[in-house]
Amino acid sequence: MLPSLKYCPGTLSEGYSTYSPTCRKRVFNNRKVSHILPYLPSQLSEEDAEKFLENRQRISISGVQEKLSLKLKKNKLRLTERGEQGQYILKPIPGDLKKVDQVPANEQLTMQIARQVYNLNTAENALIFFKNGEPAYITKRFDIKSDGHKFSQEDFSSLSGKTKDNTGDDFKYEGSYEEVTLVLKKYVPAYIVEVEKLFTLILFNYLFCNGDAHLKNFSLLESSSGDSILSPAYDLINTKLHVNDSYFALKEGLFSKDYQTKSFENNGFYAYDDFYEFAMKIGVLETRALKILEFFRENHEMTHTLLERSFLNDATKKEYVNCHLDRLKALNYSYSKRI
Repeated sequence: MLPSLKYCPGTLSEGYSTYSPTCRKRVFNNRKVSHILPYLPSQLSEEDAEKFLENRQRISISGVQEKLSLKLKKNKLRLTERGEQGQYILKPIPGDLKKVDQVPANEQLTMQIARQVYNLNTAENALIFFKNGEPAYITKRFDIKSDGHKFSQEDFSSLSGKTKDNTGDDFKYEGSYEEVTLVLKKYVPAYIVEVEKLFTLILFNYLFCNGDAHLKNFSLLESSSGDSILSPAYDLINTKLHVNDSYFALKEGLFSKDYQTKSFENNGFYAYDDFYEFAMKIGVLETRALKILEFFRENHEMTHTLLERSFLNDATKKEYVNCHLDRLKALNYSYSKRI
C-alpha cells in the first residue's frame, strides 16, 4: 500500500504529501518529480546473498544493498540504459539484515539529521517509493558536473593503497581514523580546514551509531578550482539497528598503534576525553575542537523532531533514539574532568 504522506519524504518538512519545493530544488533540479517510481522493487538474489555471507565475517550494510542507477529526464526518473551516465543512485530494501524494511528510512533520517542539525555537507537525498509502496533511498550523485562530465573522486581505501590483494578481504576496515587524517594531509592543501570537517563527521558517526564508516565511505573530490577536498558525506546510517557492530568500522578505532586514552583504559567506551585527544593529535585547533564538542554534547530538539517525522516505524524510532542517547551520555562523560 502506498503511504499517505504528512511530511516531505526528502526534508521531512511538515505539511507535504509529496516532495517540498526545497527538496525539489536540492535533489531534483527544481523538477516536479513524483515520490512514486513506476517499478516494482528488485531483490538481491539468493545466490548473491549466499556468496556475500560466505566471503565475509562481518556484515557491511552497503555490501548487501543492491544499487541501481537512475537518470532524470524532464520530470521523470528512469533506470539508465547501457552506456548512459546515471545522475542518481537508488538503494532498495537490502537483504540479510535485521529490520531490513527500515533501512531506507534509517539512512534518509540520519542524513537529514547530519545536514539540518549538525550542518554537515551531505549528498542530496530523499525517500522514494515503488508502486507497491515499498520505500527506497535515493541520492543525487555529487561527482557529476552540469555538463555530464565527472569530477575526479577517490575513496580513502584507494588513497591509502589498501586493496583486497595486498590487505585481505577486510581491507576497507583496516587501520584507524588517525591514519585517515594522515592520508588527508598528504593530498589536501587546505588540510586545516578539511580535517575539522573530517573530525566532525567521525564524531557524528559515533553519536549516531554508524559502525560502518569504513575507508570507502570517505572520499576526496575534485573541487571547481582543481584542488582536492573532502566529498559530501554519504552512507550515514544507524547500523546498530541492523547489525551487531562495534563503536567504529575501522579495526583500530580512533588511534593508531594501539594507543588508548586513560578514559578508555578505565571505562572501555569512547567518551569526551577520547575525542578531545583525537582532535589534538590530528591538528584541529583547540578552540575549534572545544566548540565542536560543546555543540555535539547537546541533546538537540530538532533531532527528535526529525525522528518523529521520519518514516521509521514506532519500535525502530524508540531503538534509534535510545542508541543516540546512550552515545550522547558517553560523550558527556570526562574521566579527566575536562567538562
